[in-house]
Amino acid sequence: MTGTGTPSEATAPATTPTPTPTPGQVPAAQRPLDLRPAPGAARWSTMLRAQTMLEVKLTLRRGESVLLTVIIPVGLLLFFTTVNVLPTDAGAPVDFLVPGILALAVMSTAFTGQAIATGFERSYGVLKRLGASPLPRSILLAGKTLAVVGVEIIQVLLVIAVGFGVGWHPHGSPLAVGLLLLVATVAFSGLGLLMAGTLRAEATLAAANGVYLLLLLVGGIVFPLSRLPGWLAGVGELLPTAATSDGLRAILRDSAGLPVADLAILLAWAVGSLALAARTFKWE
Repeated sequence: MTGTGTPSEATAPATTPTPTPTPGQVPAAQRPLDLRPAPGAARWSTMLRAQTMLEVKLTLRRGESVLLTVIIPVGLLLFFTTVNVLPTDAGAPVDFLVPGILALAVMSTAFTGQAIATGFERSYGVLKRLGASPLPRSILLAGKTLAVVGVEIIQVLLVIAVGFGVGWHPHGSPLAVGLLLLVATVAFSGLGLLMAGTLRAEATLAAANGVYLLLLLVGGIVFPLSRLPGWLAGVGELLPTAATSDGLRAILRDSAGLPVADLAILLAWAVGSLALAARTFKWE
């Protein structure tokens, strides 16, 4: 038998010697576990994702928001395409209605829904507490904006699906439609934040619903502006709802390019409303 050691010595695993603690040092095995929390802000991308998902869930859980953003636009589209009583300018009624309902969907979420929700959050002190948290205000506002866009995507897909179901045949560039809807979202969001940041919650609730009804009637959504009195039609042409609905009709019904005049009106509303909201918004 060859070898230099006994079998037990040859197969015994190598062990690392236990370090000898210095005088006055407690051995590691006898130290208590450190279970203290280590607070700190998460990465901005994590905070933005979490805040956006929270805002979307809160919006979809509120019954009045679902009524305002989903049921009313779809119900109006189904009703007026079924009864066929609207005095449209030309073409099939559905070709006039679907672009107007898309504009209504954007207004209901970006303006009315956001104004009411933000106004009550401000009244209840939610915005004040969020402002004192590690969540930056820029992330809070970005999360609310992305949540609005997320809800609008659901609305647009639903309205388009219902439109196809009732015989709608769109034309034009999807990119031009997306750009117009995006600028309209910014304009209506600015108006909603302007209202929510300056009025009390109860006043915001009443004013937002009143403006919603007014723009529905004179904003070219379900009634052509040409059917209104001359002075009222002139005012309606300058409203963001008319710019959105008429611009969408030019693209989707008439196969036109990007409507520059309607886009300029929406940009003016977006810049003006956001500038005023930034100067007057109160967080509590």
